[in-house]
Amino acid sequence: MVGSVVLSMAPDEKFTMLSNGTGLNKTVIDTVARDAARVMVSGTLSFLIGIIQLLLGIFQIGFIVRYLADPLVGGFTTAAAFQVFVSQVKTLLNVPTKNYNGVLSIIYTIIDIFANIGKTNIADLIAGLLTLLVCIVVKELNDRYKHIIKVPIPIEVLVTIVATGISYGANLEQKYNAGIVKKIPNGFIPPMTPDVSLFQEMIGSAFSIGIVAYAVAVSVGKVYATKHNYAINGNQEFIAFGISNLFSGAFSCFCATTALSRTAVQESTGGKTQIAGIISAFIVLIAIVALGRLLEPLQKSVLAAIVIANLKGMFWQVFDVPRLWRQNKWDSVIWVFTCIASIILGLDLGLLAGLVFGLLTLVLRVQFPSCGALGNVPGTELYKEVKTYKTVVEPEGIKIVRFTSGIFYGNIDGLKSGIKKIVGFDAVRIFNKRTKALRKINKLIKKGQLRATKNGIISDVGTDNEGFEPDDDDIEDPEKEQNTEVKEVEIQVDWNSELPITVSVPKVSIHSLIFDFGQISFLDVVAVRSLKVIYKEFKRIDVDVYIAACDDHVYKKFEDCLFFDDQIKPDIFFMTIHDAVLYIEDKRKYNEGHDPFMEKISLMQESKEPLEYTNIEPTNDELDAQEEALRRLAS
Repeated sequence: MVGSVVLSMAPDEKFTMLSNGTGLNKTVIDTVARDAARVMVSGTLSFLIGIIQLLLGIFQIGFIVRYLADPLVGGFTTAAAFQVFVSQVKTLLNVPTKNYNGVLSIIYTIIDIFANIGKTNIADLIAGLLTLLVCIVVKELNDRYKHIIKVPIPIEVLVTIVATGISYGANLEQKYNAGIVKKIPNGFIPPMTPDVSLFQEMIGSAFSIGIVAYAVAVSVGKVYATKHNYAINGNQEFIAFGISNLFSGAFSCFCATTALSRTAVQESTGGKTQIAGIISAFIVLIAIVALGRLLEPLQKSVLAAIVIANLKGMFWQVFDVPRLWRQNKWDSVIWVFTCIASIILGLDLGLLAGLVFGLLTLVLRVQFPSCGALGNVPGTELYKEVKTYKTVVEPEGIKIVRFTSGIFYGNIDGLKSGIKKIVGFDAVRIFNKRTKALRKINKLIKKGQLRATKNGIISDVGTDNEGFEPDDDDIEDPEKEQNTEVKEVEIQVDWNSELPITVSVPKVSIHSLIFDFGQISFLDVVAVRSLKVIYKEFKRIDVDVYIAACDDHVYKKFEDCLFFDDQIKPDIFFMTIHDAVLYIEDKRKYNEGHDPFMEKISLMQESKEPLEYTNIEPTNDELDAQEEALRRLAS
């Protein structure tokens, strides 16, 4: 990413000049001026990235580390390890390849490696394979016998020293054309003042690089934090990298972030604290100042083999995928998607794609949550899902619905569908059918084919209603049915009995519906309005609706969104499901056993004293009315 910025702001075309050394004018590139300009761009970019990271840390933006979930980090670091592996393989084989950046760069590199596999340098290949074998074996011994070997064998240091001596003594570069480190510059570049005029041109790139550099560092850090049982502070990381890049930008340094390969080497050699970083920095300082020349004969394939040997732990993360699939399929998909995206698109775009995909899965998970029916565990006050627990019993005439997510505009349709599936009917359709049936009953009453009583509808004795013919307006019209009001009909019908009309009215087997809100974490305005509609749809078909185990802040949302009105009262809320069930059962027993007329007869039978009859004297107006009625009858 830094390279693309440097090449765009300091291309070769800006540093062309005419040369006439051979008597002919030709265009050449002033490499000295070009390299100086590119160093300035790189240092200025690092300085600006440091400012951005420091500000993000001060303003506590480090919370974004929470969205770097373990499956995302695992997939990303595995992809990063694969990219490092490919880049080191071409060094180990010492085959010529082009430098690619951006989308599919790793694929192009692999194609180049196989296209030039015949040009492999045998000396580098043998040195690399021997180094790889020795490092893997010694590391395995360090790990297996760590209870005996208190200090791990520093095999990387030993291999580097031995390989440098062999390369120097055998003169591998001259005899076998081996690829060696060659010249290592000594000393530091003097400090410089960043070119502030470039800030405006590179601000966008600086922000994206700063975020990606932070994300890469935190991703790798979380892997080792999990391994060694410590926590990552996102804001602290932002501030640390910000200060580092601010300081290093003044010394023409590259933008700092985590180097996966060197981190793996340091961790595998036993480094656990910042002291290991200080020691590494001190050794690098010595190498820059004095030891650089001693490492010049070292073969690059040896360094590549050391890096590959230390990537084993990263590649072993692949075995997490089957475990994640068994535990949570969504996490497994996130891991695989992030890994593939990072390999194909590159680490920067792949990380962004994985992060967006992870957030998308969250939306999908809350948009399609599970909705199940609950039953009572016999002898307890516990309620479990009927599908999972076969011994639970659903209360008679009561359906208990549990929704396992916050309710918002995106999943309210899923809630409605889940309710219909659990109760076994559509409340709106039932209401429309009943309204249509009531219109037909009214017509039959007017024709004298049905008799209306106080408690319901009965047909005349001997009437089988075979001559009934539907009128034209009996044809179902959804809009007409939807707009029909119950108040048009004043009679009451027992809808679960056999109706004396040729109309299909599905029977409703429940009288109460309980929503378990114990797992509802939030509601929005659309959800509250929809729940209000659901309540009224069930209420008008004589199904009472109750809400149980509602959290305080969710209840307050009901109040804020004007859920309560003349019809919906706060007394439909209960602390637990069992409280709601007991209330419904007591209410049903009272209504079924409470008949005022029968109570009056019972009191008359139980009374031992004769009943007192009250004589009411008629008034003068009533007597006059009676006399007038008698005279009319007589005439």
